[in-house]
This record gives sequence, structure tokens and C-alpha cells, in this order.
Amino acid sequence: MNSAAARFLLWRRRLACVGAEIPARCFAQAGRLRHIMCQSVGCRVFALAFIFLSGLSPAQEWKPQRNVDIVVNSGAGGTADRQARVAQKFLQTLPGMPSISVTNRAGGAGLVALNFMVQHPADPHYLSILSTGILTNQITGLSTVRYQDVTPLNILMREYIAVWTRVESPIASGRDLIARLKRDPGSVAFAFATARGNQNHVVIGMFARAAGVDPKLLKTVIYPSGGQGMTAALGGHVDVWVGTAGGALPYMAAGSIRMLGITAPQRQPGKFAAVPVFREQGVDATYFAWRGFLAPKGLTPAQIAYWDQTFARVAQSDEWKKELDENAWAEGYLGSAETRRHLDSEFELLSRILVELGVVTR
Repeated sequence: MNSAAARFLLWRRRLACVGAEIPARCFAQAGRLRHIMCQSVGCRVFALAFIFLSGLSPAQEWKPQRNVDIVVNSGAGGTADRQARVAQKFLQTLPGMPSISVTNRAGGAGLVALNFMVQHPADPHYLSILSTGILTNQITGLSTVRYQDVTPLNILMREYIAVWTRVESPIASGRDLIARLKRDPGSVAFAFATARGNQNHVVIGMFARAAGVDPKLLKTVIYPSGGQGMTAALGGHVDVWVGTAGGALPYMAAGSIRMLGITAPQRQPGKFAAVPVFREQGVDATYFAWRGFLAPKGLTPAQIAYWDQTFARVAQSDEWKKELDENAWAEGYLGSAETRRHLDSEFELLSRILVELGVVTR
């Protein structure tokens, strides 16, 4: 072995000792560029180091090159739309971030937006809402797009389910609601958005179980967005609205609704301090929704890392924590890898729950 080759192998061993392996492409580049490398040991070391670093830096430094579109799976006015627009506001303030747009693609229980996303594989400039609907649509057979067919980016927050009627309703409390269901399961029209089998539907199934009746006997109406559904509930077209706690806030402030309860394990601070939880009313209905963002399948590790770091900055900011309070959201940030594991375990859990509640059969 000549001295040049010996020095080359020594440099490679030194890199391995500190946990860094020179990628194979760098050695290929080294072979192609060998004729331009100078003969001194110092120049060879410098050239190899340059090739090594330049081989890695493009991946490490990825960032969006054009507009980033946040695709919302429901219409304007609902929780998903509010989540997207709050995220848009924060992302747009970050240095170097290009423009951020929000596009509502409602319909098909969220499948219109999901199908749009899978048509843009490996494109990190498209983001969409991640919620339990992607799992329950798969479990109930509503969607052929699996949660494994997208890139989960994060879970940003948790949100409890609020159940309310308009103030003119004869239903006075969660306990009263269960009593009515026991007498006649079809006497109460429940409304929710946006898909059969989602977190709101799970809670309705819990009410059926608490009343000791078949969930399939309950009357349910599904709306394409929370905004449309809440408008219908306020107008008396349905009896009970089941949706996210944040969506109830403006109507609580206006005094136009009666809160029957929320699905938290104990009373919540702040704006929901006076709202009873179902557990204290003798109703076993404790559950929370989780929300975050997804991207198309096929993103590179560097692209996933970029969004990991970006959303982590958002979640750690004081301004975001104020938004959590304003929208009745709870902290619960998970990065991409943790979110993937959460989806795996939640899929198994929801599969069992939906069978137990009669939403699906096996």
C-alpha cells in the first residue's frame, strides 16, 4: 500500500472513531476528483473533509423554496380551519419562511383533502390537518387511504369534546340527556362534524353505553364542517351539538348555548371553570381529540427534520401558549417519530372502542 492510500484509510478510521461514516457517494466523488487533489497531506485531508461535508450539507439545510399550502379537510369556521389559520399566522413570522396559504377542501368526511394530499407524493410544500379522523375513516372503511400512506409531522395539541344545546332546549344537563336516551334512544338528534366514527361520534357512543342502549338506535346528523353544524344547532335543527371545546367559546361568551358538559377527566381552568365534566354527573364519557399536521408520503429525513424543528419552535413559544388558552386547547406536542408511534397505538385502541360501541362490526 502506498503512502497516499495509507493516509486515506487512516483519515477514514479517525472519522469512524468519532461516530461519523463517510457516505459511499463521497468516496465516489473522491475517486472522480482524485486527479485534481494536490500531493500534500494537508491538501488531501482538506479535500476529503470538504467532500464529506458538502455531501451532507444540502440535506441538512433543506427549507421550503416556494409557497406552503395548508390544506384543510373541512369548511371555514370549524376547528380544523381555526387550527390551520393559527398555524399560518405563526409560521409566517419565522425568518426565511416563504408565503403560507390555507385552502379549504371540504367534503367526503375529510377524504377530499386527504386524496388531494396523496396526489402530491414527496412534496413537503403541502401540509394538511392530522386528527383522529384519518384513523377512524380507515377503521370504518370510509377511506382507502391509510394513515401509513402519509407522513405524520406532529401532534400540536389536545382538545376535549364539548356537548351543548341552545338555551331554549328542554335538555338541562348531561344527566338529563342520559335519562332521555334511556326512555327513548331516538328522541334526541345529535349533530357533529365531519365523519362517522370520529372522536365526536365516539363520545356519542359513550352516551349510548352510559344509557344502556344500542348506539345504532341514536339519531345522528353529520355536517361537513363545525361551523355549519353549530349554526344548525343554534337554529334548533338538531337537539345536541357534539364538537370541540374551542368551537363553543364564542357562543358561551354570547350566552346563546347551554353547556351540558365536557369530556375532560376533571374541571378545566379558565373559561371552562364553571362547566361540569361528565364524570361528575355520573356519566362515563372521558375522551380527548388530538390535532396536528401531516404531509404527503415520501418526504426525506431532512424535510421531516425541518418541519419537526419548525413546529417545535412554534409549540415552545409564549405566543402559542396564549393561543392554546384562547382556543381551549391543551398542550401535547409530539414530533414526527413520536406521532407515528402514537398513531400506531391509537389505531389499535380506536379499533377496539368502535367495535365495543357498535360503530363498526368485525
